[in-house]
Amino acid sequence: MSQKKVVVIGSGFAGLSAATHLAKNNYSVTLIEKNESPGGRARKFNHQGFVFDMGPSWYWMPDVFEDYFAHFGKKVEDYYTLKRLDPSYAVVYGEEDVLDIPADLNEFKAMLENIEPGAGKQLDEFLAQAKYKYEVGIHDLVQKPSRSVFEFTSPKLLVDMVRMDIFQSMSKHVRKFFTHDKIIRLMEFPVLFLGETAENIPALYSLMNYADIALGTWYPMGGMHEVIKGMVKLAEEHGVSIRYNAEVEEIEIENGKARRVRLISGEKIEADIVVAGADYHHVDKHLINPKYSNYSEEYWDKRVMAPSSLLFYLGVDKRLKNLKHHNLFFDEPLGPHADAIYKNPRWPEKPLFYASVPSITDPTVAPKGMENLFLLIPLAPDLEDTEEMREKYYDIIMERLERITGQDVRNHVIYKRSYAHSDFKSDYHAFKGNAYGLANTLTQTAILKPSLKNKKVSNLYYTGQLTVPGPGVPPSLISGRVVSNEVMKEINS
Repeated sequence: MSQKKVVVIGSGFAGLSAATHLAKNNYSVTLIEKNESPGGRARKFNHQGFVFDMGPSWYWMPDVFEDYFAHFGKKVEDYYTLKRLDPSYAVVYGEEDVLDIPADLNEFKAMLENIEPGAGKQLDEFLAQAKYKYEVGIHDLVQKPSRSVFEFTSPKLLVDMVRMDIFQSMSKHVRKFFTHDKIIRLMEFPVLFLGETAENIPALYSLMNYADIALGTWYPMGGMHEVIKGMVKLAEEHGVSIRYNAEVEEIEIENGKARRVRLISGEKIEADIVVAGADYHHVDKHLINPKYSNYSEEYWDKRVMAPSSLLFYLGVDKRLKNLKHHNLFFDEPLGPHADAIYKNPRWPEKPLFYASVPSITDPTVAPKGMENLFLLIPLAPDLEDTEEMREKYYDIIMERLERITGQDVRNHVIYKRSYAHSDFKSDYHAFKGNAYGLANTLTQTAILKPSLKNKKVSNLYYTGQLTVPGPGVPPSLISGRVVSNEVMKEINS
């Protein structure tokens, strides 16, 4: 038998994962990418000795990466070198009010105990539950294609789901264990990666706290893009053909089957199976004939999207003080900023922000004696994005960063690039300019997410952060594996 031809659209984590899993199982795979380099949001760029990761900067859940490479008989260290960060990150509550989060669990417990007597013991129980959720969630729930409610009806799984607090909010769950505002904010922080506030995220996701506190925060030396480089190398080792600067204009469908992918250049690539790792809404509404769409525009408009972001990539001509590799600036209340993202979309009056200085850990990402500084403000999707607004917010957060850390930074910035809604749209066709995909709310979990299979086209599948299991780098790796399993199960049956 001749090999089935698969076209995978998009070379982000999910697309690369799907392509490599399928190639390993004897499919002929062509991976096409609209941009000039791989990685999707995890691309990188260089400028005069500064090396900037464009998107993801947190390496959590190392076991998911280990599991990914193990599927191909490889190890993480075959492709990149990991370093555990200690402190994991810093949380800035105000001037001279900073928590450095220790990597050591006993030191972490002692820190909590110092803030709130009894919190150390409470942490043991909180983490025991979080560990259980992590083991069931990451090793069972998120591995399901979520195409039928019957996937979740085994008695054991139903008991597990009740134990995992799937119907309780993360906010209420945290407050059962802790009362001090600093600890509550610290415990609620990880779910912000899931695209909503703790009030609207199921307590199932305290599994993120286990990932944070027990499994640790890591850094691949050279930057997060080293993971992408490793995945590209692995894909090519298995025969995946990768095409860059190859934007799709249409998936040509005949009699309910995707037959070929047409590029904007006019070139056509024949396909027995198409896996779309590009933005789901873009594929559903712009790359296929409307009669084959899975969902209406009204459906998409009602989805709760994870935030967009305003990013700044800065080259600084001196070393910075009073900053760690990862820094969370919680020196303003979360409530008004969250309201500006989720309830009444607008540019926030007093934004919280994140600062990353990877050159503290890795001297290769900045020239000697200089610093690589990455700033991020979470924002509501679909806001008006102007250069004037970007500059206004640059000044707002830089004033606070300089004041709190006690140093002049702006006068030492020798390279500056901003990135926001319009860039997410132009580079990734991101729906409403979102940065992280679909929020993991209870009503957008598992079978309630957009389906990984087109309902009207027998050989068109979807992968990535707008379908199962959800946003984030580890879930995207898993998404590629889940969709490849569905392809193999259905196409070979």
